[in-house]
Amino acid sequence: MAVQTDFIAAVNQIAAERNIDPQEVLEAISEAIQVGFRENYPEESTVQIQVKIDPAAGQISVVQLMKVVKEVSDADSEISFKEAKGLIDDIELGDEIELDITPHGDFGRVAAQAAKQVILQKVREAERETQLKEFEDKIGQIEYAVVQRMDGDNVIWEVGRTLAIMPADDRIPGEFYKSGSRHKVLLKEIAETPRGRTLLVSRASSDFIKALFFLEVPELSSGSVEIKQIAREAGSRSKIAVTSNVDGIDPIGSCVGQRGARINAIMNELRFDNREEKLDIILWDDKQNQFISNALSPAEVKKVTVVSEEEKHAEVMVPEDQLSLAIGRDGQNVRLAAKLTGWKLDIVGTGEIAEEQVEGEEAGEEVADTAAVAEPTEAADTAEVASPEVETKPKAKKKAAPKAKKTKK
Repeated sequence: MAVQTDFIAAVNQIAAERNIDPQEVLEAISEAIQVGFRENYPEESTVQIQVKIDPAAGQISVVQLMKVVKEVSDADSEISFKEAKGLIDDIELGDEIELDITPHGDFGRVAAQAAKQVILQKVREAERETQLKEFEDKIGQIEYAVVQRMDGDNVIWEVGRTLAIMPADDRIPGEFYKSGSRHKVLLKEIAETPRGRTLLVSRASSDFIKALFFLEVPELSSGSVEIKQIAREAGSRSKIAVTSNVDGIDPIGSCVGQRGARINAIMNELRFDNREEKLDIILWDDKQNQFISNALSPAEVKKVTVVSEEEKHAEVMVPEDQLSLAIGRDGQNVRLAAKLTGWKLDIVGTGEIAEEQVEGEEAGEEVADTAAVAEPTEAADTAEVASPEVETKPKAKKKAAPKAKKTKK
């Protein structure tokens, strides 16, 4: 089938515009021609065919693959030795020959119409794959992206020339994404989806917080300061444990910056309308008791007692007036501390325990402590961690003692 003499020029032009390999364009054309042939010649549906493309000559042909046999049992795939010998002199049994079955007449027009969509689809797939390769070495980094549209609960973003998807779980709760707006996103992964290989982005991941800090804090890139752990509830609050690998460098001060410049830049990126995500910078400590104490900041901790090393269960004693601060609104502070440390934490008040112990001795009865309990599901990495459950144990009611004593308010 003769085609335009500028065939190669057209292939190269498509390849250049789409930034793909010309060979991928030729493969797409070959597959598309096969589809067109099958659709227009259904009687040849059982025939094994192959499309041959000669780019230099600008020629495309369709050949039927036949195996040379002594006796033909399948006329669609076999040819007798005698017949094959009449076509090719040096033929032997078991060889495979190609018979030119290129249709004449308007096959070029018909095949082109039938194959058009296939070619376009294959070229798009090749283009997308080429674009995705550009991001393989950038996973875990921050890139600017533009909101293109909403697709159900997912957000479709344009990152450079590539479309990316932000699943519902990777959206910051309450954040509104207006079409055309520009935001920083984390290049999370390239995943297999029903639409093929797709770039996934996130703003709710703990790694998004980590990447933002790397953009603003040079000490993290140099390795003198290290982020050890992150516990995050996107859109509300995060705790970041940091440490210094160089003597004389304050890891918390490095992350906060002069007059809070660095931490404010990060918080501005997370701010939406009047809502902002609070960031607690925590000092990492190899001593578990001290790390637990630091993780409950800004509450003051009096004592940390390990209840079970094996189960990673600890009891934390705080002053009576710090109890609500240690627990936090809806248990958030102790919940994040449990995520950060990987320990189940029981929060108890010092004054309350002392009074209950006295009352228990005088009344001769067993009294339950009032405590907030936070349980982490698993020890967290720097990446995301599952939320622990928080429950409040009710205080046991006490019978009136036979003699006067101090009562709690």
